[in-house]
Amino acid sequence: MIPMYPYYGKITKCEEVPITFPPQHQDRLPGFEYVMNPVPISDNPGYVGSGKLKGKIAIITGGDSGIGRAVAIAFAKEGASVSIPYYDEHKDAEDTKKMVEAYGVQCLLLPGDLKEESHCRAVVNETVQYFGKLDTLIINQAMQMSHDSILEITAKELDDTFRTNIYPSFFLTQEALRYLRPGSTIISTTSVTAYKGNKLLMDYSSTKGAIVAFTRSLSAQLVDYGIRVNAVAPGPIWTPLQPASYPAEYIKTLGADTPMKRAGQPFELAPAFVYLASDDSSYVTGQVIHVNGGTIVGS
Repeated sequence: MIPMYPYYGKITKCEEVPITFPPQHQDRLPGFEYVMNPVPISDNPGYVGSGKLKGKIAIITGGDSGIGRAVAIAFAKEGASVSIPYYDEHKDAEDTKKMVEAYGVQCLLLPGDLKEESHCRAVVNETVQYFGKLDTLIINQAMQMSHDSILEITAKELDDTFRTNIYPSFFLTQEALRYLRPGSTIISTTSVTAYKGNKLLMDYSSTKGAIVAFTRSLSAQLVDYGIRVNAVAPGPIWTPLQPASYPAEYIKTLGADTPMKRAGQPFELAPAFVYLASDDSSYVTGQVIHVNGGTIVGS
């Protein structure tokens, strides 16, 4: 029988997915994963790797927590070693490193500010110096702040949001192209907000729309070089970005307005990134995979 809403089912061999959350707020950006209640689910025990990325090297920005952590774990299960640029969430990053290396691969941590062009370029070069090559670039870092009115967005916040969410896409890619070869992949994290907007996230939504355009334009530019460029567009996902961005009470019903009536967990996005990085998607470029709980959006 098809279960009635709300859906409370269990993911295969994984704990029950939360439907609601206790009110909580973190007064900093980026947020910390280790203080969240409940802690996001990053690793699905039911996901067993099959060597799809064996021997590959990937940069995963923002991989210390949230979606990036889940992707790093899934890549590790598939045999890839990872480099994780992150800002200053050192405990989260060290926790991720342990989770990744438990699957028998290596994890390089690179703290710093990706708003700075020099750091973006250093991330790529330090990764290649450490591992000897680069196969996949995953551009996943982000910041957002909620406002009831566009009039509340300061010039500094606007600048910080664009410099965090979209500028590194250019700087990281420019440097990575020195090392990427035919068969390499670039994957960005955009958002459902790029397609349906969000009245509380004007500047964030604008950057996510820019990422869609970046993905499509870059894919056209690199297709003749055998480098595929795609993106994943999450809906509301239980990550540190949420309690760091919204008032405590807003968090209680995060994701309740989706057809699935709940927020997603980070591990539910990871297989989409594995697909786009592997040969399974060899005929896919310039596309966006929507992992959003059933929300219907334009292409």
